Amino acid sequence: MIDHEELKQLLLTAINATIKAGALIMEVYNSNDFQVNLKSDATPLTLADRKAHQEIVSCLMKTRIPLMSEEGRDLHYEERKGWEYFWLVDPLDGTKEFIKRNGEFTVNIALVYKGFPIIGVVYVPVINQLYFAMQTLGSFRVDNFDKEIESIDKLDELTNNENKLPYKIRQRPLTIVVSRSHPSEETQEFIEKMREEQGNIELIARGSSLKICMVAEGNADLYPRFGSTTEWDTAAGQAVAEMAGCEIVSLEDGKRIIYNKEDIINPWFIVRRSVN
Repeated sequence: MIDHEELKQLLLTAINATIKAGALIMEVYNSNDFQVNLKSDATPLTLADRKAHQEIVSCLMKTRIPLMSEEGRDLHYEERKGWEYFWLVDPLDGTKEFIKRNGEFTVNIALVYKGFPIIGVVYVPVINQLYFAMQTLGSFRVDNFDKEIESIDKLDELTNNENKLPYKIRQRPLTIVVSRSHPSEETQEFIEKMREEQGNIELIARGSSLKICMVAEGNADLYPRFGSTTEWDTAAGQAVAEMAGCEIVSLEDGKRIIYNKEDIINPWFIVRRSVN
């Protein structure tokens, strides 16, 4: 197994890859040429998705760890089923939000070991907000961050109590965060059920993996997802959430979301503070 110091170096590499990709995304975001195309599943693909993917692959290939990306080539299960470690990447999570120019999109990179994420990096390029997590270190958020990290020592400076998640949870109604672009009847039914049980609740809509990160921060209590997502949508956020004391579990059987399945579609799930 990769040791602690090697994992920190991989975390550093992943953080720097998200920063570089975020800068390229913002170049497109601030232009008038998104070059939007539709993929085979009718989801949008922009020039920013493609540029971010290429940059991240260039950064991570140096680690000699295999990689699966939303914008990469389709990898048959037979080709990847034996992977012990692999990078799982969504170069631009929240492409619909990117096209709407509402800022709610992220760059997601996770390192998966034996089916579960052990490193997660989520970067919000519009506001230069960085989330990162690693086993044995914990989960962190750093604001106003847009520069590459030069060394492990500089990384260690970011892993302090001021940046550590979750934040102290203020007194407030039960807060549920939901998808801005993917509403569903089941989600509405869940909200109504919570309203009946809890009385007053607060409802927040967000795009991309920001929803998972809000629960990790302690600024939301629940994120129910009654709808289709794929493994690259959730892996980095899952690392950030789990290492901040949350859980992300299937609504079918209550088990942790697992990665590198033959079918890369996730079950419906919920993100919440751990009940253990």
